Amino acid sequence: MVGKKKGIKSVAENPVTGAVKDSAQQLWTAGLGAINKAQEEGNKVIENLVKESQEIQERTVKFADQKVVEVTGKVSKLAGTVSSKATQHWDKLEQVFEERVARALSRLGVPTNKDVQQLAERIEQLSQAIADLTGKGADSKPAAKRTTTRTKKTP
Repeated sequence: MVGKKKGIKSVAENPVTGAVKDSAQQLWTAGLGAINKAQEEGNKVIENLVKESQEIQERTVKFADQKVVEVTGKVSKLAGTVSSKATQHWDKLEQVFEERVARALSRLGVPTNKDVQQLAERIEQLSQAIADLTGKGADSKPAAKRTTTRTKKTP
């Protein structure tokens, strides 16, 4: 037996080497199983996260829509209040302006609409009294206006 030494077994025949080899094979198989399991679980986790995200998005959109409706209602109410107050202030301003114009016209001696109406009523009463005194009825036509034509004198 040339080349073989007594007491040394070949690598293939050594029981420690076979145990290490079997152990490495088991670790390799376990690693592949773990990777496969992680991929399956990872996909499930991702699917669950997508589902939960969609639910959260739906709730958020619903909540935002509700808040938009609330804010729109409040803004509309506020706008109505502001508009009402502005109208009140405008009416007061208009009234103050009318009163001041009326006082200024009064100081200038310009008759008011009420004064003109009273005067018209008084003229109607006087016309009726004249018609009663002269014997002409109130239904008769008023006298025609006299018109005079002026001619130019030539020098």
